[in-house]
Amino acid sequence: YMVPAQWLFLDSLPLTPNGKLDRKALPKPDASLSLKGHVAPVTPREQQVAAIWAEVLELPRVGLDDHFFELGGHSLLATRVVSRVRQALALEVPLKALFEQPLLGDFVQALGEEGVTAPALIKADRTQPLPLSYAQERQWFLWQLDPAGAAYHIPSALRLYGPLDLTALQESFDSLLARHESLRTYFRQDATGAVQVIDAQGRVDIEQVDSDYAGLKARVAQVVAQPFDLLHGPLLRVTLLRLAEDDHVLVLVQHHIVSDGWSMQLMVEELVQAYAANSQGQDVQLPALPIQYGDYAVWQRGWMEAGEQARQLAYWREQLSGEQPVLELPFDHPRPAQPSHRGARLGIELHPELLGSLRALAQHAGVTLPMLLLASYQALLHRYSGQEDVRVGVPIANRNRLETEGLIGFFVNTQVLKADIHGQMSSEQLLHQVRQRSLEAQAHQDLPFEQLVQALQPERSLSLSPLFQVLFNHRVSAADSHLHRLADLHVEVLDLDEGVAQFDLALDVEESPTALRASLSYATDLFAVATIERMAGHWQNLLRAMVVDPQQPISQLSLLGEDEQQQILELWDQTDAGFSAERLVHELVGDRARQTPDAVAVKFDAQALTYGELDRQANRLAHALIA
Repeated sequence: YMVPAQWLFLDSLPLTPNGKLDRKALPKPDASLSLKGHVAPVTPREQQVAAIWAEVLELPRVGLDDHFFELGGHSLLATRVVSRVRQALALEVPLKALFEQPLLGDFVQALGEEGVTAPALIKADRTQPLPLSYAQERQWFLWQLDPAGAAYHIPSALRLYGPLDLTALQESFDSLLARHESLRTYFRQDATGAVQVIDAQGRVDIEQVDSDYAGLKARVAQVVAQPFDLLHGPLLRVTLLRLAEDDHVLVLVQHHIVSDGWSMQLMVEELVQAYAANSQGQDVQLPALPIQYGDYAVWQRGWMEAGEQARQLAYWREQLSGEQPVLELPFDHPRPAQPSHRGARLGIELHPELLGSLRALAQHAGVTLPMLLLASYQALLHRYSGQEDVRVGVPIANRNRLETEGLIGFFVNTQVLKADIHGQMSSEQLLHQVRQRSLEAQAHQDLPFEQLVQALQPERSLSLSPLFQVLFNHRVSAADSHLHRLADLHVEVLDLDEGVAQFDLALDVEESPTALRASLSYATDLFAVATIERMAGHWQNLLRAMVVDPQQPISQLSLLGEDEQQQILELWDQTDAGFSAERLVHELVGDRARQTPDAVAVKFDAQALTYGELDRQANRLAHALIA
């Protein structure tokens, strides 16, 4: 039986309401590995890389003829493979090597015998002030512009069913703060600029608030929107909403300057482990952290200033040089001079059959599912805007060093992926373009977005985000990632709509082994909900059309559903005006021309024709045709 590693842990086993093992929920056996001939790795390097693959893919063994992506690999896992190879073999391996050589044996051969020693990420000299990372610098600037804003708050909410041990919960947060310096960090301005300050005795107290079911959503939104003070901290807020004796909602909110989406998920996982230990009077067993975020900030600046910045910037200049276009979508409201950052989100559930078809198309085209979904989004934006140069912001975890995988901090970087869509380009051609540019971008992922903006110098405006206005984000999760079991406590991760929008539009996709969920987040300053609902339907129709015929030109992919087609072709085409059959249209126009020759009959842009002029021009044309 091939099962995910998380099934092996007692707190993750699928249980029935009475606590017994739910055998129906266990994964079905996968005999593919035993049926396929296993070619064992022989050389020490083959064995080392095979062990890395097995660890990342959570498999007992991997053979030389095994295909990374057929075994369940994806972009994020590929990044983990590369980071581990870098550390184990002291080789700087481009991510595209794994995409181009997905068989284990071929990948090992592609590594070669000689490599470039990767720069070491070590502890920094703490006798000097700790600088901000490049990403933190931008957050520091944005916070000073709007200290009360909530656009850069990162929330998570956990529904806790069962008897809650408040002492164990507080001890768990105390251990998390002791473990991660970023949770004890605040900021100050000195003579050299902004610096990080680490509080040696940091503590976050759990604020307890009584709530009810009816007002729960509003109460959570109130907690999330409460501003942070970056000058004094803390930049983690913990609120426990008590709904009943055995029913609570734990709301966690971090400021983006010390965290990101990966970090929030990591904090929830470590909180669950710490609570399990503390509630049973045991020591919290978590692997030691080799570095802290402040060490990374020092290393990042040293590495980029030593020449890496110039190398990566040269690539992005070539990709994005020239005019920086603004994506002009059909808005329902005029763009305000200064955005309010108010937003909403529309959930989209994609049919499982469509997910299977999309995965088959991705495999056929030699792309990952995230690449395919990004291409479909770019195609939709092209169809909506009519623009051939479509630029989308894509967050990237930017944790391509093994030392950073277990850290809470602001690592995520944003890349600008450009699509050139024109003429009769097919979906398959666009997929190949997206694959090439995604892999190139991965090889140049370390250049901070802030430095790219400074280098390209787009026209700045408070009403527009620089370089791109729309976002695409893809996450991969386990099927049961929203559920945890801690002794008598059942934990569920709640889906939150924070009511904020950093960009005009964002497509978020979450992929699990059996489902594909998506959502469109949008600025309510610009869009009405009916427009977004229509856009969501058009995107799903476009995906179906891509699957049916990837060779069809993007300009001809059907966006309309049957209801919309009927509305346009039939309902809106009911133009009967009830004219009398005794008189023809040109005779009626002639009558009107004699009655009111100076009345305007037709307008187009700045031109206008009176009934007299229309009648005279029509007569001239009629005589010409007769002649």
